[in-house]
Amino acid sequence: CHRAIEAITFTHVSLRLIHVTLVVRVCTFPHVFTDYVGVISVESALYGRADFVTCSGGRPPQELSNTNCSLPTALDVIKARCNGKKVCELSAQIFTFVPDPCEGTFKYLQTKHTCLPASQSLIYRVTCEHSMAHLRCGLVISIHSADFGRRDQSTCSFGRPDSELRNTECFHHVSLIAKRCNGKNSCSMRVSSLVFGDPCYGTYKYLEVTYFCQCK
Repeated sequence: CHRAIEAITFTHVSLRLIHVTLVVRVCTFPHVFTDYVGVISVESALYGRADFVTCSGGRPPQELSNTNCSLPTALDVIKARCNGKKVCELSAQIFTFVPDPCEGTFKYLQTKHTCLPASQSLIYRVTCEHSMAHLRCGLVISIHSADFGRRDQSTCSFGRPDSELRNTECFHHVSLIAKRCNGKNSCSMRVSSLVFGDPCYGTYKYLEVTYFCQCK
């Protein structure tokens, strides 16, 4: 497993699967992790500043003094983008549309993620809007995450106008999947704003689900 580098300058981050728990610190948003064998499961995420030392090189003292700065939704954002994937791209724009937790402070992103082995891998499913989502297990379903919206312009984009793909900061977590599917061998549900709510009117959305297959 590769060691985390504390100071990285980048335009995006790429998390690739390795086989142990890893802490990654990123200063300004390219770095790639190799040797991957499973899927990402994010455990914690901090976007802000918790000490004077991390990502402090060349920064003036006034940009480092606030060490009680964190974005409350950072873990949700990173989980939604990365859980269940072998490779996760985090661009510098992921926090553009959220409030700045501490203006004037030089912030960094710190994540802790576990690389699950193949025998414990999360299953990742994407279903386009107005289609049926089908989850199946040889054992029983245990939902890990479920999100409805849009995070990129390529997924579920065939035949859709550009105006319906432009908003890539649109998603919300849906608990209904877990309520309906947990403990079952199979589960189907129509993917629709009428079912999950509409986080961004006018955008063509999709459902992303990650789940385990477990014994009863």
